[in-house]
Amino acid sequence: MLTHYRGSSSPSITRLRRSILGLKRYSAVHSIDSHTHELTTQEHEVEAFLKMVTQKFYKLSLVESHELLSGSWISKLLDVFLCCQEQFRVLLSNNRSCLSKQPMAKLVSDYFERSVKGLDICNVVRDGIEQMRQWEKQLEIVLNVLGDQTILGDSQFQRAKRALNNLEIKIFDEKESRSIFSHKSRSFDPKDLKNQESNGTKMSRSLSASVSRSWSASKQLLAIGNNIVVPKSNDVLATNGLVLTIYTMTHVLYFVMWVLVASSTSQDRGLQLQFNNYHKNFTWWVPMSSLQERILEEYKKRGRRHSCGILKEVHRIETYVCFMKRFIDSVQFPLRKEQEEEAKKMFEELKNIYDTLKNALDPSERQVKDIFQQIIRCRIEGLDYVARQHD
Repeated sequence: MLTHYRGSSSPSITRLRRSILGLKRYSAVHSIDSHTHELTTQEHEVEAFLKMVTQKFYKLSLVESHELLSGSWISKLLDVFLCCQEQFRVLLSNNRSCLSKQPMAKLVSDYFERSVKGLDICNVVRDGIEQMRQWEKQLEIVLNVLGDQTILGDSQFQRAKRALNNLEIKIFDEKESRSIFSHKSRSFDPKDLKNQESNGTKMSRSLSASVSRSWSASKQLLAIGNNIVVPKSNDVLATNGLVLTIYTMTHVLYFVMWVLVASSTSQDRGLQLQFNNYHKNFTWWVPMSSLQERILEEYKKRGRRHSCGILKEVHRIETYVCFMKRFIDSVQFPLRKEQEEEAKKMFEELKNIYDTLKNALDPSERQVKDIFQQIIRCRIEGLDYVARQHD
């Protein structure tokens, strides 16, 4: 399978090559000579992009079950999106003269509209990260209270229990607030984006603090994923394959935003969404659909369906809070030797959870911010290319 991913061209690219060669046979000689270099360059750019997407998602799909949906794996996924988005931006820049022509003009505009929905999700995820920072503070309190293993007593355990209660309340509040999360979410109005672009203003963290009461992450995902149509062979030929890159990048956007929504804490997760639009002739479909199936299986596991998020660290925190509170309620002082050993094990587990969470939050927040900025940058540049061609 690795050889298939790395060594083979996409069937769509193979058909593209055959179509272009067939077109050349029936074209005038001078026309062939004048366009051969351009066609070849575009063909290689498209093939390189599709191959890069396939390879990167294949590497992501090699993750072991215990690492899937962990903070470190999510970070790798975000890196993949950033890389794909940047290469997509460069590819559009290299072929800007084609963007004002149909069907490219419509498809590029459609992708930008979908990507605006992704900005909302980025803001929701960043809000979720802020909530997890509050969880981190409560974990730190428990860690500090139980840090002195030499004098563990009732007062220390009660202080630790109060911090765990506060953490449990915060987690419960997050679960309860998912249905009304739209009250504190930010939403992106395309008109505001247009004004920002025309005025040349800097990219901001968010554009509006008011949203509809009907806002939900599931609806945003539906807006991104609905009506993704496989490019027609005529459109592939007319654009020298460029439409394939838009189709592919749309699915990359959809998949990454779906994973972010599934793993984050502060929204309705909408895991019922399916990726029925994937076209099996694209080699990136195999690792991407495999990951989707594994994530859905993870979600269906007992105890995860009603979790605050299916990020591994979130599940570990929820499990730890319940286990630690039961332990504290069951101990009697002075502690027996086996209880001391159990307390030490839980302390080490808590420290591991705390360190993992602390190390994951800052990089993830930076990456989500970078995704936010890259989406806006690509949109601004793309619309500028189209406007200049019309002028």
